[in-house]
Amino acid sequence: MADGIDETLATIGPRLRAVRERRQVTLAGLSQASGISASTLSRLESGGRKPTLELLLRLAGAHKVPVDELISGPATSDPRVRPAPVHRDDRTMIPLTRRPGGLQAYKMIVAPGEKHAEQRTHEGYEWMYVLNGTLRLLLGELDLLMGPGEVAEFDTHTPHWFGSAGQHPVELLILFGRQGERLHVRARPRTAVR
Repeated sequence: MADGIDETLATIGPRLRAVRERRQVTLAGLSQASGISASTLSRLESGGRKPTLELLLRLAGAHKVPVDELISGPATSDPRVRPAPVHRDDRTMIPLTRRPGGLQAYKMIVAPGEKHAEQRTHEGYEWMYVLNGTLRLLLGELDLLMGPGEVAEFDTHTPHWFGSAGQHPVELLILFGRQGERLHVRARPRTAVR
């Protein structure tokens, strides 16, 4: 077991350097963003210092990546990303984003037959796009049926509930911002300022 840990620790330094170089950040820039001295960062990348959980958490935050990306790295034999689905009640959520904080994207599949539940509120802002099936969205006093290609956008402080309205599952894309971040939709290209 210790051999496996030592092998993993030996790969972290080069992985840290690769992430930093891929983002085109200097040691000085990363030092400023993470609060870790440039000399410590250099020793971590060269393998002269073993990483602690505190250092990895600070680096993950500075790079805006999950800690496991710094520890395990991508699989080399299969480049496909396989996000782990999350199952809650009759819903399956597949995360499409991997960075912590900010807007999160999910593909959601809602099984048919879910009984209408109590409308809830929470912090955030939500945007949903129906891919397949018919979605029933209760939004305050509104009772809406949405089909493929239809979009809804709302503040999640508004009481809401949604589920499949038909005999088949409904598939949708969801963008969710916990701090209430709204989407910025551009309807036409920006023009040059004169």
